[in-house]
Parts: sequence; C-alpha cells; structure tokens
Amino acid sequence: MGMHQYLQGLNNLETLNRAPGLFKYQEHSVAAHSFKVAEIAQLLGDIEEENGQTINWQVLYERALNHDYTERFIGDIKTPVKYATHELRTMLANVESSLTANFIKNEIPDFLQERYQRRLGEGKDETLEGQLLAVADKIDLLYESFGEIEKGNPENAFLEIFAESLKTIMQYQNLACARYFIQEILPDLLSEDFADRGKLTQLVRQTLAE
Repeated sequence: MGMHQYLQGLNNLETLNRAPGLFKYQEHSVAAHSFKVAEIAQLLGDIEEENGQTINWQVLYERALNHDYTERFIGDIKTPVKYATHELRTMLANVESSLTANFIKNEIPDFLQERYQRRLGEGKDETLEGQLLAVADKIDLLYESFGEIEKGNPENAFLEIFAESLKTIMQYQNLACARYFIQEILPDLLSEDFADRGKLTQLVRQTLAE
C-alpha cells in the first residue's frame, strides 16, 4: 500500500475531459478545472477576509483542490444526466462514495487515511469554506461556458449553463464575494467585445431580475 495510485490518479484527471463532447472550441480537463477553482476560491477568500470573515485556509485549499478528484472513478457526468432524477443522483453519489471509501482503505497508508477521508469527502456544505467552494465551482463553469459563447458557439446549451451558473452564484449573495462578483466582475465580462454580447447581456439582466 502506498500513494502511487493516488499520484497516478492525478494524471488521469489531466486527461479526463469535463462534459465530454460538449465543448467545441476549448476542452477543459478535470485537473485544470480543479486548479482554476482553487485560484478562484483564493480570490473569494481574500474578499471575505477583507470584509471581516475568518477563513480556514487549509480547509478551503484542500476542498478546492480535491473537490473533483473522485471523478477519476466514474468520470465527469453531464449535469442534465446527473440530476435527471433524484434517484439517479442518489445512486451516483452512493457509487462515488463507495469507490472513494474503498480507494482510501486499499490505497492510502493508514497514517494518512483520516486526512484523505476529509479531503476526498463532499466539500460543499454550510460552512463558509463549503460555500466559497460552491461559488468558485460555478464561477469557473460560468467562464467555461462564456469561452464557447465568446467564440461564437451557436449551441444554446452554453447560454443555459451560463444562466444556471449565475443563478447558483446569486443564491450566495449573503457572501460579500458573491456580491462582488455580480457587481464588479460580471460587468467587466459583459464589456468584452464578442458577437453575442447583446444576447448574453439580455440574458444576464433577465437572470438577475428573477
């Protein structure tokens, strides 16, 4: 028993595409997504600290970096499929949890197992760090969809992903960082020069008004 399989899994994440077959102009790997989410979570944590919150940075970084590691077991399943029914979502969560538990038991040395149970568990919860992870995850997804919209991908799926990501971020407006993103960063995104800017701007206005 050693950490070889864990380290090998990092290579698997590097070659595991997010939403396989969906992105046309720029594919995204799970490994790259995890790095971006960690960087975004860092920014969000900075904003929260500047607004008087206390951040457990170790927890935040661990959750952000590892939040999709377990996708090496079942791959990245498209959100519409994953959430098609409550029963399917529960079944997938149970399979992922079981595979993760077996992986930790069989591949992680005993003296490190408690740490990796924490790191590879569900990171999105009601704690401040869990909420920051949820927002950071959706911000990256929003930017991934924006990359396709900006390049002229005509698929409506990306407008839907953008809107759904924004709706989720709006649910966290109790956080200063979510408000900052909506009020300061989103307008800069919409000021970029791209063909469907008018359509996307209208979508954002409608979403914010809901």
